[in-house]
Amino acid sequence: MNKLQLPGARHVVAVASGKGGVGKSTVATNLALALAADGNTVGLLDADIYGPSQGLMLGIAEGTKPEVTNNQLLPIIAYGVQCMSMSFLKDERTPAVWRGPMASGALQQLLTQTRWDEVDILVVDMPPGTGDIQLTLSQQVPLSGALVVTTPQDIALIDARKGIEMFRKVDVPVLGIVENMSTHVCTECGHEEAVFGSGGGDAIAREYGVDLLAQLPLSMDIRMLSDAGRPPVANEPDGDIANRFKLIARAVVDRVGTGPTGPAIRIVDD
Repeated sequence: MNKLQLPGARHVVAVASGKGGVGKSTVATNLALALAADGNTVGLLDADIYGPSQGLMLGIAEGTKPEVTNNQLLPIIAYGVQCMSMSFLKDERTPAVWRGPMASGALQQLLTQTRWDEVDILVVDMPPGTGDIQLTLSQQVPLSGALVVTTPQDIALIDARKGIEMFRKVDVPVLGIVENMSTHVCTECGHEEAVFGSGGGDAIAREYGVDLLAQLPLSMDIRMLSDAGRPPVANEPDGDIANRFKLIARAVVDRVGTGPTGPAIRIVDD
């Protein structure tokens, strides 16, 4: 199958999950911001046609529409990141009641008609699951690799395996696993507890021979900041959560920037 050409994007990295509700969009947002904080030019494509959320998470005002030049959509800039989302093209309160071919067509429009301004890396917030849209995206977009987001609980790990297997079938390298909601720290007493179990992300990483890049906490601050359009990496750039995402970003850069042409993305060391 011929790959779509995405002018202006040098590397494309998918952030995916086998099921919804594991924090995939939160990871995608903060990964993009962490990459930008390290000096990279970054794009963020919200490919979740049915449930786009990047506009809200980046604090972009409802009703904001992209400019159109020569039949191409110009990304909206937020926190220094170029962003495109279906939420910019339709009313956020109107559900996308579409069958698969219509959703695939809408996604293809976003992919082929967005004019990225020479981004080093384009982060794609994938729809959850492993259905037709996800498979089409994986087959048609020239992905440099994918991150798989999961939680430690058994049901999430089952679906994470499906996501890894899907990328393997279409020859997309899995860059690593991000385990979200690993532990919860009580804001009152400081007690830390693995409410969704423990060791799951590490086990699936070892099973497939990939790296566990990070274990992120279940945090009230992350939820509140994300809902308020102030992602932790932008709101608290020197905080613990931001530093964890910067480590993920540098691991991604290291993995996609080591091809025969040499590193294509800048890495900023501490």
